[in-house]
Amino acid sequence: MTSATDSIAAKTAPHPALVALTIGAIGVVFGDIGTSPLYAFREALNLTAKDGLDPSEILGVLSLAIWSLILVVTVKYVIFLMRADNQGEGGVLALTALARRALGKRSLIALVLGAAGASLFYGDAIITPALSVLSAVEGLKTIPGLDGMFTDSVILGVTIVILVALFFIQSRGTASVSALFGPVCIVWFLAIGALGLWHITDEPSILRVISPHYGAIFLATHGVTGLFVLGAVFLTVTGAEALTADMGHFGILPIRIGWFVLVFPCLILNYLGQGAYALSALESAAAAGKPFVNQDWFFLMAPEGIRPWLIVLAMMATVIASQAVITGAYSLTQQAIQLGLLPRLRIRQTSATQAGQIYLPSINWLLLVGVLVLVIQFRTSSAMAAAYGIAVTGTMVVTTLLAYIVVRHRWNWGRPLALAVILPFLTLDLIFFGANILRVIEGGWVPLVVAAVIGLIIYTWNRGRGIVRAFELRQSVPLADLAAALAKRPPERVEGTAVFLTANPDSAPGALLHNLKHNKVLHEKNLICSIRTADRPSVEQDERAEIRPVDANFTIIVLTYGFMESPDVPRDLGLEAVSHKKSLNPAKTSYFIGRNTIKPAADQGMPLWQDRIFMFLQRNASDPTDFLRIPPGKVLELGEQVTV
Repeated sequence: MTSATDSIAAKTAPHPALVALTIGAIGVVFGDIGTSPLYAFREALNLTAKDGLDPSEILGVLSLAIWSLILVVTVKYVIFLMRADNQGEGGVLALTALARRALGKRSLIALVLGAAGASLFYGDAIITPALSVLSAVEGLKTIPGLDGMFTDSVILGVTIVILVALFFIQSRGTASVSALFGPVCIVWFLAIGALGLWHITDEPSILRVISPHYGAIFLATHGVTGLFVLGAVFLTVTGAEALTADMGHFGILPIRIGWFVLVFPCLILNYLGQGAYALSALESAAAAGKPFVNQDWFFLMAPEGIRPWLIVLAMMATVIASQAVITGAYSLTQQAIQLGLLPRLRIRQTSATQAGQIYLPSINWLLLVGVLVLVIQFRTSSAMAAAYGIAVTGTMVVTTLLAYIVVRHRWNWGRPLALAVILPFLTLDLIFFGANILRVIEGGWVPLVVAAVIGLIIYTWNRGRGIVRAFELRQSVPLADLAAALAKRPPERVEGTAVFLTANPDSAPGALLHNLKHNKVLHEKNLICSIRTADRPSVEQDERAEIRPVDANFTIIVLTYGFMESPDVPRDLGLEAVSHKKSLNPAKTSYFIGRNTIKPAADQGMPLWQDRIFMFLQRNASDPTDFLRIPPGKVLELGEQVTV
């Protein structure tokens, strides 16, 4: 996580810093899309090879793959969507916050779209490590003389060991190894580009597929099969969302330089090389009178002497790609918590210098379970590939719709211009989404189920919180009225400072009312503290605290944090106290938090089954003292029973 200032600095960074940021971006941003050549062309070709292949089909599939990279990644994401940043930050929830700010009171639609995009992302976060690592390990089967040793069970076992090790090291942080990500990925892209170029020279005529008419003819002549192939072709652009999601870490310019200078050319060269190799193999099979068999073109086009090294490099690249998705899931979850979409979860900082280096134990282990279930259930990358596209295409549709809200209401474009720009992107996304929906039965149901579960959790959490807030509002007393009543009839006073944490600072917190009712005392100083989340990634320290004195007894303090920041109430109350020449003695400061007991009811509020989900979420949410960095020995919790 970086501030908007960091992102602006990245855009205008001097030459050495720009080079370092570009290398870092190549290692983090492009890992997912950079490992797609392992399986994308093979899977797309596999769907049309069942009834035999002719050269025009190889050319058509290859043309579709290349133009997908051009239109979806280059034009839509790199050129257009990277302009829609939220103070340097990108990603579906950053775009959601920007759209909500643009819509104002009509922001519910943006929130729903953001929740849908976030839900689909978790499906992607489960599938990416499973598919990419498994496809790399399957390369062991292509080593001459060892194909009998690496059976499906051995491949599965090696994949599981790598994945388990990857998730187990997350708690230690990745700062010590992340410096290697960029150099390893640079070697990876240069290697796959060189392999592709080598085979292009064997079949230079493959360059004609740069013309889009080969892909158009393929779709026009293959009917439903063409749509299935189009769904598989979409595997070439999975990972495009990372280009915007990681803008805050590296800036727009380093990502664009990395794409245009290295990643895009090397991907194009590799796909052209695979196509040339497949075309040559088809011609050889026809000349020998043998049937053409679709194969693992990526590994087979490497000379036998260097193939084991390429497999090792592929494993390293897929681990890096998986790491990027895992850390992306952590960041997305942190944003969702700050925006109120999910309950508080335990967040640990794994770096003393990088605020974006975080670790969420619950998300880590849930992802590991999901990844292992997928690997064991599908067993091969070909079987799993069908599950991949729906989550990514769904997220892309959401991103495009949010982009329309931003350009229409934030950038103030006229409706004709906004539609002229966004509709082609949306049409392309919907075509890909429709093509992937056809593969629901083959495995596409997996990300849909994951997204539905996450969506249900988000909906239940927000509806339950709404019921609790409505109850608290009915029970509330205006703070000004309470202050006036206490001024006329002051209770017993005790020394020290009481900090009452509440969602609505203008009403007397429930914990304050309970303290007066049962303990019949009032502290010498009483701070009514409320936490707000801004619709931008970070908030400057001089904008952190808003102070509103009520009277001699009460002061309202509203602490505002960006959606990518972690609250630290004691620190920021201390900063506020120093700046206003007040003395807050930590030893004489107590924190009061309202914690209501939830009671399910079948005849009111939510259905009983939803009540139990909400109760489970609240019971397992991180303790507010941890989330707000409050010393646990200084907290008193007071509340009452609420029926949901």
